[in-house]
Amino acid sequence: MNNQTVSYTTEEIADMLKVSKLTVYDLIKKGDLRAYRVGRQMRIDEEDLEAYKESSKSGQANRSNQQSEVLKVSASPSVTANRASPPPRSEYQLIISGQDISLDLLANAIEKGKSGYRPLRSYTGSLNSLVSMYRGEADLVSLHLFDGDTGTYNIPYVKRMLVGHSYMVVNLLFRTAGLYVQKGNPKGLSGWRDFKMPGLTIANREKGSGARVLLDEKLRMEGISAKSIPGYKTEELNHIAVAAKVAAGKADVGVGIEKAAQLTGVDFIPLIQEQYDIVLFKTEENVRLRESLQAILQSMSFRNELESLGGYDLSSMGRIIYETE
Repeated sequence: MNNQTVSYTTEEIADMLKVSKLTVYDLIKKGDLRAYRVGRQMRIDEEDLEAYKESSKSGQANRSNQQSEVLKVSASPSVTANRASPPPRSEYQLIISGQDISLDLLANAIEKGKSGYRPLRSYTGSLNSLVSMYRGEADLVSLHLFDGDTGTYNIPYVKRMLVGHSYMVVNLLFRTAGLYVQKGNPKGLSGWRDFKMPGLTIANREKGSGARVLLDEKLRMEGISAKSIPGYKTEELNHIAVAAKVAAGKADVGVGIEKAAQLTGVDFIPLIQEQYDIVLFKTEENVRLRESLQAILQSMSFRNELESLGGYDLSSMGRIIYETE
C-alpha cells in the first residue's frame, strides 16, 4: 500500500481552484492555506488543500479562527518536511526574495527577533524578485540592478515598477562585481569592450538576475550585439555555476561577484561596486517589521556576522536610500 503524501505546486493549486497564482499566495500569506518550501519551490500537501476546502465550506476560513501555519524548511531536495506545532496567531509569514547568503542571515535574525514574523526564503534573481513583490508574492526583496542611463543602481527600476505604492529602499551592503576569466587570463580581458572579441564564449546568467541586467546594460552602452556572443543564450542559475563553467574551460568569461571567484579558483577582474539594497512596502500592517529590520541592520551582532563572511562593504548598511511619503 502506498502511503506517500501527495503535494502540489502553487501553479497546480491555482489551476485546481480556478484562481490566479497570486490568490494562492495570498491564501498562504494569510495563513488560510498551509505551505512549505522545498528548494526553490513552494508546495502544498493534499491533506492541507482538503482542509482549506472543508473550512471554507463550513465558514471557518476566517483568519481569526485559523490554526494554520506556514512551515519554514531548508532548501533540501527532500519533499518530506517535519511538521511543527502551530505557531501563535501573532506570527505571520514573510517571504524574503533574493540569492545572496546575507539574506539567509537576515532571515535568521528576523526569526529570532520579536517582530512576530516567520521568514520564508525565495532564491530568485533581482528583477524577478521585484516583479514578485509587485504581484504580492514577496514581502522583502533584494536588488542589485544597474541602470546604464543614470549609472546608478536599483532606484530607477523600483520607481518604474512600484509606481503608486508606498515603499522604502534600504542599503544592505556593497560588493564587487566583474569578470570571471580562466587562470592567467589567456584572452587578456580587461573590461566590457572586450566582449567584442571574435569567438569569445560566455557563461551567462538567467534573465532577471542582477548579473544579467548588468551585462545587458553594459553591452547596450558599448553598442555590442548580445546575439553575436557565443554562449549568451545558455543560462546558469547562480554566480558559482558561472564561475565553475569558466574554471572548467567551458567558457572564456562570465559576469558575477568576487566571492564566487574565490570559491571556484578562477581569476577575477573587478569592474564595478554593486549596490545591494532591500525593498519593502510601507503599510500599517508591517510597521513592526520595518522597525525590526532597522534594528537588525544597526546591530553589531548582525554586522559581525556579515563581516565574518568577507567580501562585503557594510559602510552604508541600514541607510535609507529612498523612501516614498
